[in-house]
Amino acid sequence: MHPLTPDSLKELTAQVTPPCLSLYQPTHRSHPDNRQDPIRYRQGIETLEASLRLVHPDADVQALMAPFRELAGNDDFWNHTLDGLAVLGSADVFRVFVLPRPVPELALAASSFHVKPLRRFLQSVDRYQVLGLSRDKARLFEGNRDGLTEVDLAADVPRTSTEALGDQLTEPHQTVSSRGGIGPGSTPLMHSTGGKKDEVDLDADRYFRALDRALIEHHSKPSGLPLLLAALPEHHHRFRQASHNRLLLPDGLEINPEALDIRTLSERAWEVVEPQYLARQQAWGDAYGVAHAKGLGSDEIHEVARAAAQGRVATLLIEDERQVAGSLDASTGHVELTDDLGSPSVDDLLDDIGELVERMGGEVHVIAAARMPTNTGLAATFRH
Repeated sequence: MHPLTPDSLKELTAQVTPPCLSLYQPTHRSHPDNRQDPIRYRQGIETLEASLRLVHPDADVQALMAPFRELAGNDDFWNHTLDGLAVLGSADVFRVFVLPRPVPELALAASSFHVKPLRRFLQSVDRYQVLGLSRDKARLFEGNRDGLTEVDLAADVPRTSTEALGDQLTEPHQTVSSRGGIGPGSTPLMHSTGGKKDEVDLDADRYFRALDRALIEHHSKPSGLPLLLAALPEHHHRFRQASHNRLLLPDGLEINPEALDIRTLSERAWEVVEPQYLARQQAWGDAYGVAHAKGLGSDEIHEVARAAAQGRVATLLIEDERQVAGSLDASTGHVELTDDLGSPSVDDLLDDIGELVERMGGEVHVIAAARMPTNTGLAATFRH
């Protein structure tokens, strides 16, 4: 199994040797539902093999299918699946991604990997992280509308204030007073300019700064995900003052995260994130409408493909579960439409155009059909 990150997506969309095999299916976490998962997987393998045999010799087919078949016989793997599975392989790479959300079933052999479901999963639009924070302890969670799972913090991220500060305690500042008397028999009085609360607050500030730096470096930067803060009200202000994390959301949960189980925390967190999620999708649709009215937008696949090849697409919206069969010449943007996704020379054009737009520096967002501003499966805004 491999962790799904933006870097792994870049690897899959880089130059690889075709044919590229993409197998997706929903899976199950527990018995007896998961007994059907390896059966469906083997059916997907047969679909891939039948497609390959249309144009490739038997020896090449067997070599390409070998790691897929090995996974099919791995009983331990099938006993530890989640809600979705993506298996992608070619002569160059073989990657297995276990996903905490279902994916549409698909078995496709083509000239490039089908990565639209992975791209949607990686999008920050509906994935986010939650920092459960107390004065001296932190936990990190990651998830989406379907739920949260706890993240193993990187080794350099201090989980507690003790890990961050060690035995170094903040000493109260003291001054000497002579009010106890003057001369050989007098006893100076020691006065603290700070109390125990001041000392604890200073330690909290130092811990929050150290935690913030480490989270940015080891979790926020690599993932690019929004960060929701779940903490008591007094810790919100203090952490936000210390934080330089541009992904920290302005709204958070003012609760004691340790008092909630993970399911309740997930439900409460999504209540905060969902309005922002919907607002972002609405903003993308609105921006497309404005651009289209000015002649700087299109939902026509041939026009969008040509613009993508020219590097003119600034933002592309593509429908998540829709497929348009065809082939794309990435150098010219020329598109050939077909009705058959079963041939290795044919791919999902929405997926291929999305890869091309990203390669040329544009943004790609995969969204549900109900949120699409068009009914063609894609909507592009142009730079010029």
